[in-house]
Amino acid sequence: MKKYKSIYLHPFLNRIITKDLMKQYEITFIIDPVLPGDEIKTAGKAYEKLLENEGCSLVHVDEMGLKQLAYPINKRNSGVYKAIEFQTESGSVISKLELALRRDERIMRFLTVKLDKYGIKYNDDKRNGKIGNKSRKSDGKSESEGEFQVKDDLTLIEGVGPKIANLLVVGGLKSYKSVAGASQEDIKAILSKGGSAYALHDPSTWTQQAKLAADGKWAELNALKEKLIGGVNASSEEE
Repeated sequence: MKKYKSIYLHPFLNRIITKDLMKQYEITFIIDPVLPGDEIKTAGKAYEKLLENEGCSLVHVDEMGLKQLAYPINKRNSGVYKAIEFQTESGSVISKLELALRRDERIMRFLTVKLDKYGIKYNDDKRNGKIGNKSRKSDGKSESEGEFQVKDDLTLIEGVGPKIANLLVVGGLKSYKSVAGASQEDIKAILSKGGSAYALHDPSTWTQQAKLAADGKWAELNALKEKLIGGVNASSEEE
């Protein structure tokens, strides 16, 4: 029997070869925004832990935050987005990961993508600021260098539809915090600019709802909204 000599590879070369054999994926999923803040974090961390337990190497975790959906999902107009880029020696973990996501009632949607060398380079360049325009702020920092800003979905406030949300944004109330800090008179003045039909809306609970949303108290907000009809407390109307 013919014998073959074993070939010694320098540890550095071995690492390069191992890296080339690794497959790289990106999983993006949407978490139900009405969950309590701690539960949202727990849901996201669960899948980081799952991947690590399966021997995967996490390349990057992107906490994208609350974003408006292109279309309603499960009667939600927004969701909390998270993306995890990871490496694995085989794709066997994907089926286990997707099964867990599919069974998790906290997850509204998910998408798994296998990255080729161009996708890997694109993501890496994007993280390093080589892709995308950087608009400068007054302090000299770019948008990407500052804190990531997430657009608040004002339609999560009971009684606020897309058109009213647009009126509020145009009127300067662009976030839950700004709505929570506004007076009833300020909000009514903004609504009146949309015409008589909008001036008839009652914003009496909007600041309360916005305060809960700003504080991330989604469970409390959801409980309050169940007592409201068109943003108005049904019990107070009966009185």
